[in-house]
Formats: sequence, C-alpha cells, structure tokens
Amino acid sequence: MPTKRDYYEVLGVSRNASEDEIKKAFRRLAKQYHPDANQGNREAEEKFKEIGEAYQVLSDPEKRQLYDRYGHNPPQGGFGDFTGFGGFADIFEEFFGMGARSAARRGPQAGAHLKYNLAIEFEQAIFGTEKEIEIPRLETCTNCRGSGAEPGTHPIRCPQCNGSGEVRRVQQSIFGSFVNVATCPRCEGEGEIVSTPCHMCKGAKRIQVTRKIKVTIPAGVDDGTQIRLAGEGEAGTRGGPPGNLYIVISVKKHPFFQREGDDLLLDLPINFVQAALGDEVRVPILPEGEVTLTIPPGTQHGKTFRIKEQGVPHLRRNGRGDLLVTVQIVVPQKLTDKQKELLREFGKTLEKQPGDSRDKGVFSKVKDVFK
Repeated sequence: MPTKRDYYEVLGVSRNASEDEIKKAFRRLAKQYHPDANQGNREAEEKFKEIGEAYQVLSDPEKRQLYDRYGHNPPQGGFGDFTGFGGFADIFEEFFGMGARSAARRGPQAGAHLKYNLAIEFEQAIFGTEKEIEIPRLETCTNCRGSGAEPGTHPIRCPQCNGSGEVRRVQQSIFGSFVNVATCPRCEGEGEIVSTPCHMCKGAKRIQVTRKIKVTIPAGVDDGTQIRLAGEGEAGTRGGPPGNLYIVISVKKHPFFQREGDDLLLDLPINFVQAALGDEVRVPILPEGEVTLTIPPGTQHGKTFRIKEQGVPHLRRNGRGDLLVTVQIVVPQKLTDKQKELLREFGKTLEKQPGDSRDKGVFSKVKDVFK
C-alpha cells in the first residue's frame, strides 16, 4: 500500500494556513485535475481524489486537529469514508457551475448596436449639415410592452424548470454525484412561458420598426468619421438598455478640390506668359467665392502658394486650415500663324540669354559622364 502524502503538501499550503487559504487552494487544484478536463488521464484522476481527501480532512476543524496530532492514523479508525463529497459538496457546486438555481435566469440584455453608412457632399463634410435618415430597428412591442403576452394575459411558470430558468442533470463521478446545470431549453432561461402570445410581436417582445432620425454632421468631418447616437440602436430585452447607432461618413469627391488633413488642395492652370511676366489671378474658394492671388514673375511649374484660413474648419477647435494652390503651367496645343511667328522671335532672344550658356555647360557635363 503506497504511503500517503501529507495533506498540507497535497494542497500546497502551510500547516498554519487559514480556512480561507485551504479553500482557495482546493478550488484551484480541483479545477486543474477535474476528470472532465482530463478525460482518460488516470494520474489526474488519482490526484483529484487525493485533493478531495485532503480537503475533506483539513476543512473540518475536528478532523484537522486529529490529523495535526496523529497524522494519517488517528485513534478510533481514521477519518471516515472518502468516497463521497461529504461536507464540501457546496465547493464543487460553486466551482463547476452547479447550484446557481434561480440566479441562473438570464438578466437584462442590452440591445444590439447598429451601423449606417451615410454619403455626403464634399462641401457638407467641410462646413457641416443636417441629414434625415431612415433606420430599421427592433423596438419594444407597444402592444405587450415587452412581456410577449397578449394584454390581459400573463406568462406562466415554466413547467420543465419550475421557474428556475435551468435544468439539472445528475452525473456520477469517483467522488459521488455531480449536478450539472444548463439553461432550460423550453423557456430559454426565462423561467416562464407565454401561453397566449401577443398578436403584434408573436411573443418575440420586440417588433421591426423604421424610424426617421435627424443627424447633425459637424463641420470638419472626414471620410470614415463615425458619429455615435447613444440609445438609437435596437431595444434591449428584459429591461436592458438600447444599443447605439453609429453613422459612418463617406465623403464624395470634388471636381476641383482635394483634402489633406484640414488643408484644401487646388491645382491652378496658368499660361507661360502669366508665369513669366507675373499676374493677378482669381482663385475659387469654398463654400462660394474667390480671392485674388498674385503670381510673381518667373513662377515655375508646380510652385505652391498658401492662402491662410481658407481650408477645412478644425473639428474640435477654432480656426480653419489653409488653401494650398499649386500652379500648373499649361502649354497651348494649337497656335495661330501669328502666335508661332511671335514665339520663334521670342525663342531667338532666349538663345542670347546667359542661362543658355549655363544650359550648354550642363549638357556637356552629362555627355562627359557617359563617355
């Protein structure tokens, strides 16, 4: 016959451990070595039995006193039968999900959140707007007020679970009987059954309704921005709160303007005469209007000018971004004979410019590289 291990060692506690420490150690080890979690593992099954035996002794003040004095062989025939749960069945019930009784009945459940994709114009995203949308959602039935029963009638106690919302199944183990608890399949944990369902919701307690909701779009929102409308989702059940409605913004493209953060970008076409001699041009701004932009002489293609405070309003602070105007020099594709003649004459004057000799010098350097 193998020598029994010290019960304190089995539970991993000191000899002066408190009752609470012993109980916590037992719960932890019992979960680890429970046969349901170690099916077919003979060693785990033996450890589980050893843990239960140690706990049954050390959790009883009188048995613990005898054990501390005499060890495993106290007078008058030992500590009794270890085949059943004895005084610690409540621990197994608490630990393995048994004994929940009427508390297992489902409590209030929050309603589902809803999402709505809303497409708006470019200008509406920048300056804000108000939209009215239609949302289909589940709401508490107005006829039965969420009871599921036809007015004038009442739900009855579930005969299968006797109103507890759960059913129990006895299972034998090496320590005796376990009671497994599951949600009652007939009442789905409600503890009651609707004998006369509401004619409007058919006992479902909620009905599908389409609601019109006004949504305020703040100035400065961008593509992908989410707006949360608290409590505008589906109704909860059993007294639970409603869910939320999330509006996801999709911004349509603008034919001329682009957005980069809180700045607006605009490509401005000018001809090469304006770029060479300089000019004052009118630049469109949003929502409607224009401002004057001075193009200095000698402006190069791709030059960007910044116009302050003509961009997107900041979403959570005062002020606006800027308008960034990038010059695009447009080369004419069709010229009259007169224009061609003038350009040829102009080209002859360019050959005499100092820049031309510099250009030739650069070209010579490039040729030297490839020799």
